[in-house]
Amino acid sequence: MARAYAVKGKKRKNKEEWHGGEPDAKRAITEKTSDGEEEGKEVVNELEGIPVAPSEQNNTKKGRLIFILEKASLEVAKVGKSYQLLNSDDHAYFLKKNNRNPSDYRPDIVHQALLMILDSQLNKSGMVQAMYVKTEKGVLFEVKPHARLPRTFKHFCGLMLQLLLKLSITAAGKREKLLRVIKNPVSRYLPVNSRKIGLSFSSKKLVNINNYVGSAGTNDVDLVFVVGAMAHGKIDREDADDFISISGYPLSAAYCIGKITNAFETKYNIL
Repeated sequence: MARAYAVKGKKRKNKEEWHGGEPDAKRAITEKTSDGEEEGKEVVNELEGIPVAPSEQNNTKKGRLIFILEKASLEVAKVGKSYQLLNSDDHAYFLKKNNRNPSDYRPDIVHQALLMILDSQLNKSGMVQAMYVKTEKGVLFEVKPHARLPRTFKHFCGLMLQLLLKLSITAAGKREKLLRVIKNPVSRYLPVNSRKIGLSFSSKKLVNINNYVGSAGTNDVDLVFVVGAMAHGKIDREDADDFISISGYPLSAAYCIGKITNAFETKYNIL
């Protein structure tokens, strides 16, 4: 009887793939090799869902806030055999190899900014209506104000990776989508009576944020604050009803948001 022997397949190098722009909902999970065999790919562990934070949804105040975080550094690439969310600490060599500047890849900025909004008394009192994030590559997604994001950066990167590949994240034990990729432009989701305010250190209009909020109009107007979530550069001024600077010094996105939320908490006496 003839003895069967296993045939060794040809090995090939892993290709480095970049994903820019809006992700494809039906992206393949496996790739075929030149021999027709399917090469297994390490896929990020899917989260079962993220918890929902309790909030006061019966707030009687009409005017609520909307936050837009612009130019967030959230980019996915295939590093080795797995897709990963790129950051300057873990992928400095990979980025330099591909002629990218590692200092531009700072997903921790949008992580801190989102936590600042979600943890604020303003949000817990039901005064934050919506949050939107637009990446440097133009991908737009929504974050529900009652979502509870991971506190650690590592788990946050895993969540963002899953979101950009799967296009949505559902609540634990529910079908509600707490994070979801949506179509551009963001203006189609803003209320008709909203007033869009851009924040930038480059603006020549320097204001005291407490005085600005105090005279920001009636409670019937929803205010939309646009804050940059990138390490360098500035946001676009287009479509903004006002373009202001709240300090004579460059501030982080999280600190800017903290000053805004504190000003409104003082205005509405939210304790």
